[in-house]
Amino acid sequence: MARSGRPKAELVLTPEEHEQLTRWSRRAKSSQALALRSKIVLACAEGLDNKVVAAQVGCEEHTVSKWRRRFVEQRLDGLGDDPRPGRPRTISVDQVEDVIVATLESTPANATHWTRSKMAERTGLSKTTIGKIWKDFGLKPHLVDHFKLSTDPLFIDKLYDVVGLYLNPPEASVVLCVDEKSQIQALQRSQPAFPMMPGMPERRTHDYVRHGTTTLFAAMNVADGTVITSTHRRHRAIEFKKFLIKIEATVPKDLEIHLICDNYGTHKHPIIKAWLAEHRRVTLHFTPTYSSWLNLVERFFGYVTADLLQRSDHRSVQALEADLRKWIDSWNEDPKVFVWTKTADQILASLGRLMQRISNPGH
Repeated sequence: MARSGRPKAELVLTPEEHEQLTRWSRRAKSSQALALRSKIVLACAEGLDNKVVAAQVGCEEHTVSKWRRRFVEQRLDGLGDDPRPGRPRTISVDQVEDVIVATLESTPANATHWTRSKMAERTGLSKTTIGKIWKDFGLKPHLVDHFKLSTDPLFIDKLYDVVGLYLNPPEASVVLCVDEKSQIQALQRSQPAFPMMPGMPERRTHDYVRHGTTTLFAAMNVADGTVITSTHRRHRAIEFKKFLIKIEATVPKDLEIHLICDNYGTHKHPIIKAWLAEHRRVTLHFTPTYSSWLNLVERFFGYVTADLLQRSDHRSVQALEADLRKWIDSWNEDPKVFVWTKTADQILASLGRLMQRISNPGH
């Protein structure tokens, strides 16, 4: 005889509960945990057993059992997290939802974003409570990230081209990510720094004397992380051609050379096109506009900045360039390989989701 399992507690919703649960389950910006629990209860109310509900909402069967039981015992208030030992919970689910919705879908008067004090004034809750709610739900109103979508009409073609080089490089070839870090300043601090001591960080003056600039040209080998570099005082097609000549002379003659670079004007100058016509083993592949994130050499420049340039103190451009060469020599002794993992299809799917969020901010 088939086992019927332990009897399930009857779960019947009132119209008000059904409306509230539906609202929680559909609000894309609400807590994902609360949305899942609401979907579980709604499915259980349709008479489905725990196994079917678990498969439908994408969770474990014991999770369905837990929230079915909690709802039957405590109704809507039971869908919150378990109370911790100590003082009983005094904040209702509706109050938490109100804080979340207000944070995500409104702004305070005469301000661009919510602060703990402004939200506390609006809701009557303490600033500590507001901070805890924001922390629990991963909300950080004081932070903002920046992005810019590419308007390149050939975005998809260039994306597949560049990502294809990362994931499936051609045989008998080398793939190099190329770019220039321009306007690197030789900065001399106006006063000597105070060294770090226990309980006190290193202290530097905020002002400095400028001693000129240089540009770092870099070509990073995707396969092993090594870099070919040059420094030049100017940043023109002439200097870029000199760098191409260095790359061509450095790479073994039996290998094809594929260079990934951005759409900067010097990369497409007639001087460069003429040089490429004479050196057929070198091919330039351009990333889409506003898509520097596709070029792995940008990550290398991040290391240069963090390790050397942020706290640099140079009294001449020559000293700056000498330190750059020394740092790069050390890098090439133990290079770091940056491994590209996402396919072009995955990137397009991610951008599609971003575009949907932008076009439907309230859903």
